[in-house]
Order: sequence, then structure tokens, then C-alpha cells
Amino acid sequence: MNALPDSVPPFAADSREIDPAQALSHQRDGALLLDVREDDERAAGLPAGAVGLARGEIQARIAAIAPERDREILAICASGRRSLLAVETLRGLGYARSLSVRGGFARWKQEGLPVEQGALDADSAERYARHLVLPEVGVAGQQRLAQARVALIGAGGLGAPASLYLAAAGVGRLTLIDDDRVERSNLQRQVVHADARVGMPKTESAKLALNALNPGVRIEAIAERVDASNVERLVRGHDVVIDGADNFPVRYLLSAASLRLKFPLVYGAVHRFSGQVSVFDPRRADSPCYRCLFPQPPSAEDAPNCSEAGVLGVLPGIVGLLQASEALKLLLGIGQPLVGRLLCHDALAGSFRELRLPRDPDCPGCGANAVFAGYEDIARICASS
Repeated sequence: MNALPDSVPPFAADSREIDPAQALSHQRDGALLLDVREDDERAAGLPAGAVGLARGEIQARIAAIAPERDREILAICASGRRSLLAVETLRGLGYARSLSVRGGFARWKQEGLPVEQGALDADSAERYARHLVLPEVGVAGQQRLAQARVALIGAGGLGAPASLYLAAAGVGRLTLIDDDRVERSNLQRQVVHADARVGMPKTESAKLALNALNPGVRIEAIAERVDASNVERLVRGHDVVIDGADNFPVRYLLSAASLRLKFPLVYGAVHRFSGQVSVFDPRRADSPCYRCLFPQPPSAEDAPNCSEAGVLGVLPGIVGLLQASEALKLLLGIGQPLVGRLLCHDALAGSFRELRLPRDPDCPGCGANAVFAGYEDIARICASS
């Protein structure tokens, strides 16, 4: 064991620091190496064998980690400043044999001392740094996002902004489902595409943009149109499905699949200068479904699409980002998702209005007497409207 110089008592009040190599030797002899950086800082790595405990949590948690007050504790931070403050706290709590590692983790690595991988790799720790400092997300939440699977139905007006921010947030796998190709008229609002990719399948165009934004996210591009024959195959196995469809038949099929497969459906729609967002989550007994909002599909005359009625280009961006926000809340298990609520946005008035959307006991989709006669039957209902 490398001892401190004989002229300096090992744990004298004016001798609060120890070099990294000495700290490693003491650790191997039984000292507790305590990494007092924040969780997000340790996400990229920490000294091998160190126990992570943020400096602000020492007073509340150290007794459970080190019940014996005479144990030697070596505090390490990024550069050696916070660890000195940690030593003052520890000594004040009766841990007299506490020392700070001089130079912190930066010097520890510089000297080639053993390091173990943190909960996230270095790229992720830097990329998601603003997430990691949020207590509601943190390392555990970011890991949950990395393991999540989200399907986006449509890579157009709503799917474009939603996919960009979900990829940026680190959702591990995004499935893009759309059979359309990029047109120049799309570029006014479908911001995931570019002029150079006009004519390319939308899913492939979006995949190029999303991979450039975040290479760590897996993008699956499926150039198919959702219909009665494939809806369950396309959405099965996803944690959340985002409805960015532009037609009622697909919305009704997704609603039925959501009820049967028990996945939350994040609904969004835009028309001219207005948009709306809600969440239909069949895992909750109080949640309505899409058909509680629209029991029967409206006629084409009553519900023209964007090419017929027009839409303010920025509006799908606002609604698509609200859908992405709802998806992240569902994946992280935080906040209050828009279940049982319909959020309406009027872009001309610059206002939001929330409407109560209770579950309809007589709903043809989720009501007590609802009968599922197959997806083909739902397609026929929509076709007859």
C-alpha cells in the first residue's frame, strides 16, 4: 500500500486530498471510492468499483451505503472541487477518514487508471445531457427511451415533425409507415423532406434525415399503405403508435387495432388553421377511443383533406410536436397524458382550448355492446360514408 508521507498524519484536518494512484491503492485495500458527481455526469463512465452518490444526497443516503463511520471514504468528482466539499460533509457526519481525490475523474482517466462503462456511452451522455439533468427523465428514463418502439403512421405533415423530435430524443426504434412519395407541394410543411428528394418514397427520405440527425436510432422504413389486411402486422409490438394519417379509413383501422392489441394511440389532426390532439389508451379503463370522438366516419364533403382545403404550413408542426410530447410522456410514465381530453389549437387566434372527452358507454368501438366484426367490416363502413 502507498502510504502518505510520514510527516503528514493520514487523516489530519489539513490533509484532505490524495492522488488518484494512491486512491486506487487504498480502494483495493478496502476504502470506499465515492463518485459524488451527478447521475448524468456518471452516465458516460466512472472509476472502476466506485459507488455513485451525488454530493447533494450524501447527508440523506451515506449511512445506508457506509454504516461504519470508521471506514475510509475517498470522494471523487470531475476535477476535485466538489469532492473537497463532499469531504467536509462526510467529516461533519462523523466519517473522519474521508479524503478527496486530487484532480478528480479527469486526472484519474489521464493517468490510465481503471474505468468502467456508465449506464450510457459517451455519445449518449453528451447527446442527451439536457434530458439527463431532468429528475423526471435522468439516466433510467433515457435508457427506457432507448429501448422503446414507436410506430408513426404517415411520414407527412404530422409524422415529419414528430419523427424528428422522437429521433432527437433517443427513442430507440422508429417505424415509419407510408406508401407515398415526396412531392414539392409537401415541402411547405413536411420538414423532414428536402427538395433534392422529391420523387423519393417518403419513408426513405425521412430515414435519411433521421439517420443524419441521430445515427444511434434505428429507423425502419415501410412503404405500405395501412389497410384491413395489414394493420395488425404493421403496428404489433410497438409501445406507442402515432396517428399521422390523412384519411378516416386508416384512423378507424388504427383505433380498432389499438383496442385489440392494447397500445396507446396518439391522435392528431389539422384543418386549414386549426388542429387537435388527444391520446386513446385502452390500458386505462377510463380512456375513450377514437370512435368516442367520431362514432361514424363523416362524408368526404364534410372532411376534405389538406390538398382540398389547404393548411397553414406551420400548423402540422405544432400538432406533430404535441403528439411527440405525448408519446414521450407515455414512454417515460410522466405527466398527465391527454387521455379523456381533446386539446384544440386555433392558429389564427393563437389560442388553445381543452375539451373534456369522456368514454362513451354506447361507443361502437369500445362500448359495452360493441362488436368487432373484423377490419374488413370497418373498411366497408368507411367506404360507405
